[in-house]
Amino acid sequence: MRGLVAALMLASAAVACGPRQVEVRSAPAAAAEAAVNVTNNLSEPVNVYINSGGEDVFLGQVGGGSAMSLPVKGVAAGSTVTLKATRMSDKYSYSKSGVVLSGTYLWQVP
Repeated sequence: MRGLVAALMLASAAVACGPRQVEVRSAPAAAAEAAVNVTNNLSEPVNVYINSGGEDVFLGQVGGGSAMSLPVKGVAAGSTVTLKATRMSDKYSYSKSGVVLSGTYLWQVP
């Protein structure tokens, strides 16, 4: 009986420690991220928002007379959105509707 138990344990160990098939893959490709390049032609800063699905999401602030690339996170590529830039002084807004997010979108305010 001991011989049978020893033989079974040896067979189990051989199977457990035998060669295994391993699948190796690279990491999935990162999704392309959309961005909005905003050129602010005003003399004062503007806060830039994106509206997708009825909710404004803050992208960043662009100083007066400057340009900045603002990454758009959380909105799927190919989505149609509205961009909005709001002046700091009086909260007047400039908007651009019907923007399709794909790659980098160039927008000049005003």
